[in-house]
Amino acid sequence: MEPQPEDLGRISATTLAHYNERAADFWEGTRDHDVRQNVDALLRHMRGAPPLRILDFGCGPGRDLITFRALGHEPVGLEGSPQFAAMARAHSGCEVWEQDFLALALPAAAFDGIFANASLFHVPSSELPRVLRELRASLKPEGVLFASNPHGHNQEGWNRGRYGAYHDLAAWRRYLADAGFAELEHYYRPPGVPREQQAWLATVWRRSGAATDTGSTVSPAK
Repeated sequence: MEPQPEDLGRISATTLAHYNERAADFWEGTRDHDVRQNVDALLRHMRGAPPLRILDFGCGPGRDLITFRALGHEPVGLEGSPQFAAMARAHSGCEVWEQDFLALALPAAAFDGIFANASLFHVPSSELPRVLRELRASLKPEGVLFASNPHGHNQEGWNRGRYGAYHDLAAWRRYLADAGFAELEHYYRPPGVPREQQAWLATVWRRSGAATDTGSTVSPAK
């Protein structure tokens, strides 16, 4: 069952509280994760030479901001958790915006790319069409969006103190196409293991055409 509007504030507050309370442990547990496959997937589809302006959407404590900056780009972080945002600024030296995913205030046509690594699955499916359109609007023409999320069978709800929506590839494709994106590639992670052990679906998209005003009416595949 999709959350009702009155539930959205609780979803954000509870999920962010979960991360705030575990910020130090999260940093220690994820700082050495190898996500270069995902970084490369974004960068190889972006057009132009460094420095390119990249929004790290849900930047956490700043691991990937450090990577993008070391590669000569101009990353900006966006994070809803105050603890993570402060850590990301300290770790990376980058600008980090503290914004709730469900209450974004993004500049128009500002970014060459958006890196949404393990973040968009926290957006309830009822709000996902709007959030994707807002991300699209913040990209420059032909800008690129990378997203990696745990996939599932289009279920959503609470999981160990966090809210998550777990789309399959077909449903995810419809959300992105309706928001005005064209697919460039997809793959499952981690590499080198059987599909049933690949919990993550990574997709890369280019801003194209016009978004379809579907609101929250996208129906996931059954």
